[in-house]
Amino acid sequence: MSTLSIEKPQNPMHAAPKKGAAKSNTPSRRKVSSTAKKSPRTVVSKSERVAAAKILPKTDEANFERATKQERMLTLLSRPEGTSIAEMMQATGWQQHSVRGFLAGTVKKKLGFSLTSVKPDDGFRRYRIETRRGR
Repeated sequence: MSTLSIEKPQNPMHAAPKKGAAKSNTPSRRKVSSTAKKSPRTVVSKSERVAAAKILPKTDEANFERATKQERMLTLLSRPEGTSIAEMMQATGWQQHSVRGFLAGTVKKKLGFSLTSVKPDDGFRRYRIETRRGR
């Protein structure tokens, strides 16, 4: 009986290069055209840069603070009517299991809020937190 060999054939065309193998002899430097070498650089003084910065209009976007997803969630949860999972999913872009994990891990355990849930007659469960922390 002969034994079957599962080894791959050692074809030098398909074999991976060994560690420390020589690389190609082509130079790795980037060639620069002769026109690029001769073009002078424009020097701009600091006062000119400051003057240019003053001319550009500043946007209001830099002044307004970005609300984090955690802040959005806590705002929704602190409303008197509370919020549903679907509303939290829409506000954050999270999936349902991520919203539930945030409620259990961050809101209840990490931040220590008392989370209450109510299921009114419309059938959608609504979650709400008290404004005071209760550990």
